[in-house]
This record gives sequence, structure tokens and C-alpha cells, in this order.
Amino acid sequence: MFIKKYYEEFEVGEERTTIGRTITETDIVMHAGQTGDFFPHHMDEEWCKTQPFKRRIAHGTLIFSVAIGMTANVINEVAMTYGYERLRFTKPVFIGDTIKVKISISDKKDHKKPQYGLVTEKVEVFNQNDELVMLCEHLLLTEKKAQ
Repeated sequence: MFIKKYYEEFEVGEERTTIGRTITETDIVMHAGQTGDFFPHHMDEEWCKTQPFKRRIAHGTLIFSVAIGMTANVINEVAMTYGYERLRFTKPVFIGDTIKVKISISDKKDHKKPQYGLVTEKVEVFNQNDELVMLCEHLLLTEKKAQ
């Protein structure tokens, strides 16, 4: 879906939540192949049995990629990603876990180019037990309405 939502139309505190997405072994294997990250934490079931979590964990970068993709169900024609800040992985995600994403507008401020503003989205990723597994801030460079 395409929309035009200008800087002035964003409200601090507004929220939306995605549907769930289950992380599979195929996700992990494909991500390892794409990134070259074949660390045993992700790929070696037997080695993981000797480690604190006792099983393979998903790559943090996989969870970040999938979670951000889950939020991209609307294309705002007057905004673009400016970057991500404060990325943290707070709990491991395992094969078979289902994640969902909560996005909330946490801040708005003017940009150095006066025709734009910066909108900060707090992105929180939760597993099926409603435990926070990842969070970050997504910065949107958003057009202001023509004066």
C-alpha cells in the first residue's frame, strides 16, 4: 500500500504491531550462506549442547532483517530510512520461535534541511512469550508539508 504521510502528521505515542513470523532452520541456513556467518552458535547443534543456551540461536542480523521487513507493509512516498540507532539483542531467538514487532513513534525533530523532519520509531521485537528479544530506533527522514 502506498501512502503520503508528512512529518506534521506523525504523532509521538502512535503505535502499530505486526503479525507473527516463525523463525525456521531454513532462515538460519540461508542467512549464514548470505552473510558468511557460519559460527557454531548458529550452525552446530552438538556444540551448542555444551553451551549455556543448549541449542542453536538465530543470528542477530537475521532477526534485525526479518523484523524490519515485517514492518514494511506500507510505503510512505514522502519518507525514507535515514538510519538505525541503539540496536540491542536482549534475548536469543531459537528455531521455532515466533516474533512480532511493535513500532511506536518516540520522537520528532527538525532536520538541518528545513523541508524535512526526523521521525524516530522505537522498534521492539517480542517472541511468542512476549519477551523482548531485540530493540532499536529507526530514523525516518520525512518531508514536511509545503508551506
